[in-house]
Amino acid sequence: MGTSHRSGFLKKTNDGGRLIITTFIGVLIGYFVGRSFQSVSFSKIHLPTSISTSFDIAGKEENINQISESPFSNGSSPRIYVSTNPRGAELLPPGIVVSESDFFLRRLWGEPSEDLKKKPKYLLTITVGLNQKKNIDRMVKKFSEDFQIMLFHYDGQTSQWDEFEWSKSAIHVSIRRQTKWWYAKRFLHPDVVAAYEYIFIWDEDLGVEHFNGDKYMELVKKHGLDISQPGLEPNNGLTWQMTKRRGDQEVHKVTEEKPGWCSDPHLPPCAAFVEIMAPVFSREAWRCVWHMIQNDLVHGWGLDFALRRCVEPAHEKIGVVDSQWIIHQVIPSLGSQGQAENGKAPWEGVRARCKNEWSLFQNRLANADKAYLEEIGNR
Repeated sequence: MGTSHRSGFLKKTNDGGRLIITTFIGVLIGYFVGRSFQSVSFSKIHLPTSISTSFDIAGKEENINQISESPFSNGSSPRIYVSTNPRGAELLPPGIVVSESDFFLRRLWGEPSEDLKKKPKYLLTITVGLNQKKNIDRMVKKFSEDFQIMLFHYDGQTSQWDEFEWSKSAIHVSIRRQTKWWYAKRFLHPDVVAAYEYIFIWDEDLGVEHFNGDKYMELVKKHGLDISQPGLEPNNGLTWQMTKRRGDQEVHKVTEEKPGWCSDPHLPPCAAFVEIMAPVFSREAWRCVWHMIQNDLVHGWGLDFALRRCVEPAHEKIGVVDSQWIIHQVIPSLGSQGQAENGKAPWEGVRARCKNEWSLFQNRLANADKAYLEEIGNR
């Protein structure tokens, strides 16, 4: 009996030892397998979607960690101050600063460098209402794919333009009851339209039967015009002598007006003058004109007499293109966007503000000239 008891005890002891040894070996194997597993590249393992999604997120976090590596990743503050950077961007390294933009349409996929098959060279902006839809369609078709189309919708109607194929690649901005100069001041900052050689800021009521956008640009460049407009049909509506079309030449830059109207043959309205219904600006001229547009004066009256300040010599760089001409249809559609007050029709209030703004602009410009001359006189 005693021998039998001792034999069982030894067997249990041996089984326990083997269990301990086996457990220890398993722990060691698990440790080394875990260490080697860390070196496996997940990019070579095909996982189910639900699992791979988790790794996508983890991969993004890893990329972020890698991107964060920089000369300042050790916690030190970047001591950058570049005074020649655009205002507000002085703390950025110049290589990351992008100070200009454009209206080029971009894809949501693919390589950014492959987005554009062709970059438009010119920008055509028109302030429009739905009632002039057919006329705008005729206008736009006079311009090639070298022109980016941008419509400012003063009546808030935009989706109705989708019937035109060109509208699908146009830029649409919709704010009710605003003028083209209000839009221009807010959406055509020189740094935003810097990609375009010339900017057209046109009304919606222009007849373009005798106009071609590409031919117009050829003449503008040929004659060195920084500010221009197409000639106007002389027998249609009221217009200045300077902007009336002449049938015997490509471009004209001077004219004769009524006696006493021009104090100098090189000054408006005898020269250096275009009207505000259909002006065209070079990139350089627009940078100056944009700064001269007053933020609170929205009709632009009086601006045409001051455009000459933005180019030199103005009587040579401002002109009217005669061989590409338009008809001003004189449709007072924007007047209907006014509001009837004190028994007056909506258009009457609009016209009254136009005249008032002309006076305000002239006074501001005269006061600015006076203040500047006094300042430099005191230096």
